[in-house]
Amino acid sequence: MSLSPARQHRLRVQAEQAARQGGNVRHATGHDLMLMQLAEDRRRLKGIQSTVKKAQIKVELLPRYSAWVEGVLAADGARQDDVVMFVMLWRIDAGDYAGALDAGRHALRHGWVMPIGNRNVQTVLAEEMADAAQAALLAGESFDAGLLLQTLELTDGQDMPDQSRARLHKAIGAVLTETSPASALNHINHALQLDPRCGVKKKNSSWSADCAMTAVNGTCPAHGRHGVAKGFCHIKTPSTAHYFRRKPA
Repeated sequence: MSLSPARQHRLRVQAEQAARQGGNVRHATGHDLMLMQLAEDRRRLKGIQSTVKKAQIKVELLPRYSAWVEGVLAADGARQDDVVMFVMLWRIDAGDYAGALDAGRHALRHGWVMPIGNRNVQTVLAEEMADAAQAALLAGESFDAGLLLQTLELTDGQDMPDQSRARLHKAIGAVLTETSPASALNHINHALQLDPRCGVKKKNSSWSADCAMTAVNGTCPAHGRHGVAKGFCHIKTPSTAHYFRRKPA
Protein backbone atom coordinates (compact mmCIF):
# COMPACT_ATOMS: atom_id res chain seq x y z
CA MET A 1 0.00 0.00 0.00
CA SER A 2 1.47 3.33 -1.10
CA LEU A 3 0.42 6.43 0.84
CA SER A 4 -0.06 9.75 -0.90
CA PRO A 5 1.56 12.88 0.55
CA ALA A 6 -1.86 14.06 1.68
CA ARG A 7 -2.52 10.76 3.45
CA GLN A 8 0.89 10.88 5.09
CA HIS A 9 0.13 14.38 6.36
CA ARG A 10 -3.18 13.21 7.82
CA LEU A 11 -1.44 10.30 9.53
CA ARG A 12 1.13 12.61 11.06
CA VAL A 13 -1.62 14.88 12.37
CA GLN A 14 -3.57 11.90 13.72
CA ALA A 15 -0.45 10.59 15.43
CA GLU A 16 0.16 13.92 17.12
CA GLN A 17 -3.47 14.21 18.21
CA ALA A 18 -3.57 10.67 19.61
CA ALA A 19 -0.30 11.19 21.47
CA ARG A 20 -1.31 14.54 22.94
CA GLN A 21 -4.68 13.25 24.10
CA GLY A 22 -2.86 10.80 26.33
CA GLY A 23 -5.34 8.08 25.48
CA ASN A 24 -4.65 4.63 24.16
CA VAL A 25 -3.37 5.15 20.62
CA ARG A 26 -4.72 1.76 19.61
CA HIS A 27 -8.16 3.36 19.37
CA ALA A 28 -7.02 5.94 16.83
CA THR A 29 -8.09 5.26 13.25
CA GLY A 30 -4.67 6.19 11.92
CA HIS A 31 -2.98 3.83 14.34
CA ASP A 32 -5.32 1.00 13.35
CA LEU A 33 -4.25 1.57 9.75
CA MET A 34 -0.59 1.48 10.74
CA LEU A 35 -1.05 -1.73 12.73
CA MET A 36 -2.75 -3.42 9.78
CA GLN A 37 0.00 -2.26 7.45
CA LEU A 38 2.64 -3.46 9.93
CA ALA A 39 1.05 -6.91 10.20
CA GLU A 40 0.96 -7.22 6.42
CA ASP A 41 4.58 -6.14 6.02
CA ARG A 42 5.77 -8.45 8.79
CA ARG A 43 4.08 -11.38 7.07
CA ARG A 44 5.90 -10.48 3.88
CA LEU A 45 9.24 -10.30 5.66
CA LYS A 46 8.63 -13.56 7.49
CA GLY A 47 8.48 -15.38 4.17
CA ILE A 48 11.99 -14.24 3.21
CA GLN A 49 15.07 -16.05 4.49
CA SER A 50 17.81 -13.77 3.14
CA THR A 51 18.88 -11.14 5.67
CA VAL A 52 20.19 -8.94 2.87
CA LYS A 53 16.91 -9.16 0.98
CA LYS A 54 14.95 -8.37 4.13
CA ALA A 55 17.04 -5.24 4.68
CA GLN A 56 16.39 -4.14 1.11
CA ILE A 57 12.65 -4.59 1.55
CA LYS A 58 12.70 -2.65 4.82
CA VAL A 59 14.26 0.28 2.97
CA GLU A 60 11.26 0.11 0.65
CA LEU A 61 8.70 -0.24 3.46
CA LEU A 62 9.89 2.34 5.96
CA PRO A 63 8.55 5.46 4.18
CA ARG A 64 5.03 4.16 4.83
CA TYR A 65 5.53 4.69 8.54
CA SER A 66 7.55 7.90 8.53
CA ALA A 67 4.63 10.29 8.90
CA TRP A 68 3.16 8.37 11.82
CA VAL A 69 6.45 8.10 13.68
CA GLU A 70 7.23 11.77 13.11
CA GLY A 71 3.84 12.67 14.57
CA VAL A 72 4.31 10.55 17.69
CA LEU A 73 7.79 11.94 18.32
CA ALA A 74 6.73 15.53 17.63
CA ALA A 75 3.91 15.26 20.18
CA ASP A 76 6.21 13.49 22.65
CA GLY A 77 3.63 10.72 23.01
CA ALA A 78 4.13 8.72 26.19
CA ARG A 79 1.94 5.70 25.43
CA GLN A 80 3.64 2.56 24.14
CA ASP A 81 3.45 2.44 20.34
CA ASP A 82 4.57 -0.81 18.74
CA VAL A 83 4.63 0.78 15.30
CA VAL A 84 7.40 3.12 16.44
CA MET A 85 9.30 0.23 18.02
CA PHE A 86 9.27 -1.89 14.87
CA VAL A 87 10.32 1.14 12.85
CA MET A 88 13.27 1.61 15.22
CA LEU A 89 14.41 -1.95 14.55
CA TRP A 90 13.85 -1.75 10.83
CA ARG A 91 15.74 1.52 10.55
CA ILE A 92 18.83 -0.14 11.97
CA ASP A 93 18.54 -2.98 9.47
CA ALA A 94 17.98 -0.49 6.66
CA GLY A 95 20.97 1.65 7.62
CA ASP A 96 19.02 4.64 8.95
CA TYR A 97 20.92 4.68 12.22
CA ALA A 98 20.19 8.29 13.12
CA GLY A 99 16.47 7.68 12.65
CA ALA A 100 16.68 4.56 14.80
CA LEU A 101 18.36 6.51 17.59
CA ASP A 102 15.65 9.18 17.42
CA ALA A 103 13.00 6.52 17.97
CA GLY A 104 15.12 4.79 20.61
CA ARG A 105 15.67 8.01 22.53
CA HIS A 106 11.90 8.56 22.65
CA ALA A 107 11.26 4.97 23.75
CA LEU A 108 13.81 5.13 26.56
CA ARG A 109 12.51 8.47 27.80
CA HIS A 110 9.02 7.03 28.19
CA GLY A 111 9.97 3.55 29.41
CA TRP A 112 8.68 1.65 26.39
CA VAL A 113 9.38 -2.04 25.85
CA MET A 114 10.23 -4.12 22.80
CA PRO A 115 7.12 -5.72 21.25
CA ILE A 116 9.02 -8.94 20.51
CA GLY A 117 11.90 -10.84 22.10
CA ASN A 118 13.30 -10.72 25.61
CA ARG A 119 15.73 -7.82 25.27
CA ASN A 120 14.98 -4.35 26.60
CA VAL A 121 15.26 -1.26 24.41
CA GLN A 122 18.72 -0.23 25.58
CA THR A 123 20.14 -3.70 24.98
CA VAL A 124 18.68 -3.79 21.48
CA LEU A 125 20.19 -0.42 20.65
CA ALA A 126 23.63 -1.29 22.04
CA GLU A 127 23.85 -4.69 20.39
CA GLU A 128 22.31 -3.82 17.04
CA MET A 129 24.35 -0.65 16.57
CA ALA A 130 27.53 -2.51 17.55
CA ASP A 131 26.71 -5.28 15.09
CA ALA A 132 26.06 -2.75 12.34
CA ALA A 133 29.51 -1.25 12.91
CA GLN A 134 31.04 -4.72 12.96
CA ALA A 135 29.45 -5.60 9.64
CA ALA A 136 30.66 -2.37 8.06
CA LEU A 137 34.26 -2.83 9.21
CA LEU A 138 34.40 -6.45 8.14
CA ALA A 139 33.16 -5.36 4.71
CA GLY A 140 35.96 -2.80 4.52
CA GLU A 141 33.57 0.12 4.91
CA SER A 142 33.63 3.04 7.32
CA PHE A 143 31.14 3.65 10.12
CA ASP A 144 30.28 6.92 11.82
CA ALA A 145 31.79 6.77 15.30
CA GLY A 146 29.45 9.56 16.36
CA LEU A 147 26.47 7.24 16.01
CA LEU A 148 28.07 4.71 18.35
CA LEU A 149 29.00 7.40 20.85
CA GLN A 150 25.41 8.66 20.76
CA THR A 151 24.25 5.13 21.47
CA LEU A 152 26.67 4.88 24.39
CA GLU A 153 25.44 8.18 25.84
CA LEU A 154 21.81 7.26 25.26
CA THR A 155 22.15 3.96 27.11
CA ASP A 156 24.44 5.24 29.87
CA GLY A 157 23.07 4.19 33.25
CA GLN A 158 20.47 1.93 31.65
CA ASP A 159 20.41 -1.68 32.80
CA MET A 160 21.70 -4.25 30.32
CA PRO A 161 23.98 -7.31 30.36
CA ASP A 162 27.66 -6.45 30.77
CA GLN A 163 28.37 -8.42 27.60
CA SER A 164 26.08 -6.13 25.62
CA ARG A 165 27.75 -2.95 26.82
CA ALA A 166 31.15 -4.54 26.18
CA ARG A 167 30.03 -5.24 22.63
CA LEU A 168 29.32 -1.55 22.11
CA HIS A 169 32.64 -0.43 23.63
CA LYS A 170 34.48 -2.92 21.43
CA ALA A 171 32.79 -1.57 18.33
CA ILE A 172 33.62 2.01 19.29
CA GLY A 173 37.24 1.04 19.87
CA ALA A 174 37.51 -0.57 16.46
CA VAL A 175 35.92 2.37 14.66
CA LEU A 176 38.16 4.91 16.42
CA THR A 177 41.42 2.99 15.96
CA GLU A 178 42.71 5.02 13.02
CA THR A 179 41.45 8.47 13.99
CA SER A 180 41.65 8.47 17.79
CA PRO A 181 43.89 5.63 19.02
CA ALA A 182 44.02 6.72 22.66
CA SER A 183 40.24 6.85 22.86
CA ALA A 184 40.02 3.56 20.99
CA LEU A 185 42.26 1.85 23.52
CA ASN A 186 40.17 3.25 26.36
CA HIS A 187 37.00 1.73 24.91
CA ILE A 188 38.72 -1.59 24.24
CA ASN A 189 39.86 -1.70 27.86
CA HIS A 190 36.30 -0.94 28.98
CA ALA A 191 35.09 -3.83 26.86
CA LEU A 192 37.61 -6.21 28.44
CA GLN A 193 36.69 -5.07 31.94
CA LEU A 194 33.02 -5.71 31.29
CA ASP A 195 33.56 -8.99 29.47
CA PRO A 196 37.03 -10.59 29.39
CA ARG A 197 35.70 -13.00 26.77
CA CYS A 198 34.34 -10.31 24.45
CA GLY A 199 36.60 -11.44 21.61
CA VAL A 200 39.23 -8.69 21.59
CA LYS A 201 42.51 -10.24 20.53
CA LYS A 202 45.05 -9.50 23.27
CA LYS A 203 47.98 -9.87 20.90
CA ASN A 204 46.94 -6.53 19.42
CA SER A 205 47.24 -4.77 22.77
CA SER A 206 50.91 -3.82 22.33
CA TRP A 207 50.47 -1.95 19.06
CA SER A 208 47.29 -0.39 20.40
CA ALA A 209 49.17 0.96 23.43
CA ASP A 210 52.03 2.19 21.26
CA CYS A 211 49.76 4.08 18.91
CA ALA A 212 47.74 5.42 21.82
CA MET A 213 50.95 6.93 23.20
CA THR A 214 51.39 8.69 19.87
CA ALA A 215 48.17 10.59 20.45
CA VAL A 216 49.48 11.73 23.83
CA ASN A 217 53.07 12.79 23.11
CA GLY A 218 53.56 12.55 19.36
CA THR A 219 55.93 9.59 19.59
CA CYS A 220 55.05 6.04 18.66
CA PRO A 221 57.39 3.50 20.38
CA ALA A 222 56.69 0.94 17.67
CA HIS A 223 57.24 3.23 14.69
CA GLY A 224 59.48 6.00 15.98
CA ARG A 225 58.70 9.52 14.82
CA HIS A 226 58.33 8.62 11.13
CA GLY A 227 55.00 9.63 9.68
CA VAL A 228 53.88 11.34 12.87
CA ALA A 229 51.81 14.47 12.31
CA LYS A 230 49.49 16.28 14.67
CA GLY A 231 50.02 13.62 17.31
CA PHE A 232 48.91 10.60 15.28
CA CYS A 233 50.90 7.75 13.83
CA HIS A 234 50.19 7.29 10.13
CA ILE A 235 51.98 3.95 9.78
CA LYS A 236 49.39 1.32 8.90
CA THR A 237 48.39 -0.74 11.92
CA PRO A 238 46.81 -4.21 12.01
CA SER A 239 43.30 -4.32 10.64
CA THR A 240 40.52 -3.31 12.98
CA ALA A 241 38.70 -6.36 11.70
CA HIS A 242 40.74 -8.39 14.20
CA TYR A 243 38.64 -6.88 16.96
CA PHE A 244 35.64 -8.72 15.61
CA ARG A 245 36.95 -12.24 15.25
CA ARG A 246 34.44 -14.48 16.92
CA LYS A 247 35.33 -16.73 19.80
CA PRO A 248 35.64 -20.44 18.88
CA ALA A 249 32.28 -22.19 19.03
